[in-house]
Amino acid sequence: MLYLVHMIVNIPPTVAPDEAARVKAEEKAYSQALQQSGKWPHLWRVVGEYANYSVFDVASNDELHDTLSKLPLFPFMEITVTPLAKHPSSIV
Repeated sequence: MLYLVHMIVNIPPTVAPDEAARVKAEEKAYSQALQQSGKWPHLWRVVGEYANYSVFDVASNDELHDTLSKLPLFPFMEITVTPLAKHPSSIV
């Protein structure tokens, strides 16, 4: 199943810079592992924001929830999920 996921990150200023750097490094490693596995085939930055639009390809709502909740930056994110279906006019 495909999902369009919009993630907005807001790390509070109360988080120490070294802690923020550690969490960001963990996030990068986790997200790249998911990309390499094919579960996170698209990751697009939103220009001028600490945000992204991503496409996830997972088996179920539960798997998506589990995957997103394991993101190291999850506690600092506002996430919107849109399930996707093939468009009848699509040629792919």
